[in-house]
Amino acid sequence: MKLEHVEANGLRFAYLTEGTGPLVLLVHGFPDTAYTWDRVIPALAAAGYRAVAPFTRGYFPTEIPKDGAYDTETLGSDVLALIDALGERSAVVVGHDWGASAAYAAAARAPEKVRMLVTVAIPHPKSLRPTLGLAWKVRHFITLRGKNAAAKLRANDFAYVDELVRRWSPAWKDIPASETAHAKEAFRQPGCAEAACAYYAQITPRLPPSHRKQIKVPTVSFAGEHDMIVPRAYEKARHCYDASYEVVIMPGGHFMHREHPEHFVPELVRVVREHHERPAKSAATGSTAPRQS
Repeated sequence: MKLEHVEANGLRFAYLTEGTGPLVLLVHGFPDTAYTWDRVIPALAAAGYRAVAPFTRGYFPTEIPKDGAYDTETLGSDVLALIDALGERSAVVVGHDWGASAAYAAAARAPEKVRMLVTVAIPHPKSLRPTLGLAWKVRHFITLRGKNAAAKLRANDFAYVDELVRRWSPAWKDIPASETAHAKEAFRQPGCAEAACAYYAQITPRLPPSHRKQIKVPTVSFAGEHDMIVPRAYEKARHCYDASYEVVIMPGGHFMHREHPEHFVPELVRVVREHHERPAKSAATGSTAPRQS
């Protein structure tokens, strides 16, 4: 993998890349960096794709935006601008966590640029209904939007990062100490911890416009068996899609791609291969049954 840079949407983005062929854009979440895809990138490259994993806005070594914009619409614009800046008309877009939020926004706003959408660990936001149980599971939303959020993140050598990984992937019993090293190193850089928390500070009670739209491109959503949002929630999201929709159930939790790469990576390559050259189908004819892995 090579580390390269590109100007997109008014920012200088750093990204990891390997391979040639159709573009697959891999967008990370929190608490994470582009290195979350370090097992995925070589596999996609070997399968004949150009895999690109950007460090999202504010995440070192990508530039911190001077205007402090981290809202969903801006994140979606970043995805679309990166496709253009990388010299492509369209891409397969894969997003995990906050990357999934950005990917949903991008696909809704410019379906002609998103050849296929793959989301990991986040069902379509329009399908989620507020409950006390869900509020407890996402209580980090409150912690990370507070005035002292960055200090909380930095405390005790970023112990909160390790706490969140354990909480969100509860069946992952032997998490290596190195697992969160890249995220912690990024958050040590000036302004990066503040930027990561600013994503949460800009959440509003009302869904952003792009998340209120239907998805009109083929979509595959990966659901972790032990994630805080259970796989059946992805089935309830089918009404959000006007094109083919597949749910892939994975062992593991929120970080299923890290916890069980031996399951996740081949399945991701499979769905990209199967869907990349397939024209979009209507919801009536193209929706596929959930696949158990």
